[in-house]
Amino acid sequence: MEEMGDPLWSARLLHTNPQAIKDAHYRFLLSGADVITTATYQASIQGFVCHLNVSSDCARELLMSGVNLAKETAESFASGERHPLVAGSVGPYGAFLHNGSEYTGAYAEEMSVEELKSWHRPQVDGLAAAGADLIAFETIPSIKEAEAVVELLREFPNSNAWLSLSCKDEKHVSDGSLFSEAVQVACRSSQLLAVGVNCCPPAVVEPLLDSARSLLSPDKSWVVYPNSGETWHTERGWQTSGDVPGWTPDLSLTWVKQGVALIGGCCRVGPAQIAVLRQQLKGT
Repeated sequence: MEEMGDPLWSARLLHTNPQAIKDAHYRFLLSGADVITTATYQASIQGFVCHLNVSSDCARELLMSGVNLAKETAESFASGERHPLVAGSVGPYGAFLHNGSEYTGAYAEEMSVEELKSWHRPQVDGLAAAGADLIAFETIPSIKEAEAVVELLREFPNSNAWLSLSCKDEKHVSDGSLFSEAVQVACRSSQLLAVGVNCCPPAVVEPLLDSARSLLSPDKSWVVYPNSGETWHTERGWQTSGDVPGWTPDLSLTWVKQGVALIGGCCRVGPAQIAVLRQQLKGT
């Protein structure tokens, strides 16, 4: 794997080691995953051009290869009733900046909705053109960026998506906006199949969903994939805190009761935990 300090993060492997990506997809599918996300969270045309010194055409091909790798792996698991889906991962603009701002959304204060749409457009276009089953707008930390991706989705009328927000506590998105307001933004789009949270502590999921329960429109579901419960420190890496409850499959039963349709894990949740989750959900 590449270093966490890499501005392309796991997206660099699209260029240097595509087989490692296929192997990761394979392990999650083997564990029973119904949906896999492409290794494009930190991939962008501009990022590839800057950090790999390639042309924009080559950058687009690299981005699209993320979908192709996932689809090839998913197709090897397709049989009978099982047809795994590929979600094209679109991370926030802050992930490209590589300065930690994807956890605050502060950059959105300086940008217009149109500027944010312009940034995201080439990535969504490439993922849709490559045939992703749906688009996953992930770890979105600001309500303005949520508005931008919801508006942008209209330009791709044949694509469906989910919108997953990064939240800082039991009621608020990372930029301080109410999660309930972000859910209202999501409900403006008929193409969004689900809205929810990812990359947050597991303990905040239930209260966040509760805070917006009455605002979720009938044609939408919740999507939830929190972190392991550990926290990331730039110098020390992942740290476990005894005070913070971790990610356990038991939590999923509570989330299912709240109407969650898509459940998984984000940072530090691997195939082994997904296999246990799969077993847990079989009984529901």
